[in-house]
Amino acid sequence: MTAPTPPATDASPAVEGASAVVPPGQVWSLAEEAPAPEAVVSIGEGSKQAIASQSETLAEVVDALDKWALTFGDIRVSLFDVLLVVATIALVITVAWTLTRVARKLLRNVSHFDEAQKVLAEKLVTVLIWTLAFFIAVDMVGIDLTALAFFGGAFGLAIGFGLQKTFGNLISGILLLLDKSIKPGDVISVTDAAGNEAVGQIRKIGIRAISVITRDQTEHLIPNENLMVNQVVNWSYSSKDVRVKAPVGVSYDSDLDLVTELLYKAVEDTPRVLPFPKPRVNLMGFGDNSVDFEIRFWIQDPEGGLANIRSDVYMRMWQLFKENGIEIPYPQRDLHLRSSKQLDQIVEMMGGKKA
Repeated sequence: MTAPTPPATDASPAVEGASAVVPPGQVWSLAEEAPAPEAVVSIGEGSKQAIASQSETLAEVVDALDKWALTFGDIRVSLFDVLLVVATIALVITVAWTLTRVARKLLRNVSHFDEAQKVLAEKLVTVLIWTLAFFIAVDMVGIDLTALAFFGGAFGLAIGFGLQKTFGNLISGILLLLDKSIKPGDVISVTDAAGNEAVGQIRKIGIRAISVITRDQTEHLIPNENLMVNQVVNWSYSSKDVRVKAPVGVSYDSDLDLVTELLYKAVEDTPRVLPFPKPRVNLMGFGDNSVDFEIRFWIQDPEGGLANIRSDVYMRMWQLFKENGIEIPYPQRDLHLRSSKQLDQIVEMMGGKKA
């Protein structure tokens, strides 16, 4: 004897045509659809629908490109998706590059900004434009940023280790521009860890390094971080006026008053030497072979070189000394030889006579 079958209700799927057995506890209404299996996510689905809705021809092209696809787990990547990503990246890079150039030109024309402020503003605007370009490109492609959260830890480690120097140079460059200790156009000399000195004019301050051009047109790229930890001599920090020293020695038989007059004239006759502050001739001391003087004068263009202006002063000094009979001595040594048996033998062997 079998038990009577209970009548079908709205809470039960026992209806005509139903073949699946419902597990206990799973109940739904007949008016509702059974839950569908998880759909495969496609990149750029919103952009695909927007393009296909423009015309039937575009819809056919999109469908044809969308048929060529690969599936990675829950992500479906089609040929259309690849072309969309490439086109979006190219468009965003072009627009960002154009906006960066326009922004730089506008900032360079701002009159109330000095060179350091202009460079700093250009860097900040560049970073802002490219950051916005990145997020706009991600939104246009339709990538969900939450899917990248998994890589946050690895990305942080990459920044901490692989990009440590890069970010250190970036921050150092911004700090240098903020305190205005170094700016484009300054003449600096930097000493590296090996003790080598490089002197030149700053052409530009980049994100990673500054560009310094020396007198022989050699361009040195010095990391910004080096300028923060090493000693730097800025010849143009508060003023471009630079004092140059030129030592010289004359004979003890010279007229020192005439020598002083000629040294002043040599400086006055040399181009690039500033009349103010006035040059100064100092008697530094009495050496072993000469009376030592030192000329101190000022120039306003250190980027033009220090060695060549000192050479011009020496050249004019030499001409004036020649015209007025002033002698520049050379080292002299007196040798005293003691007579000895060995010395006498050497003299006899050479055919000489004993003194």
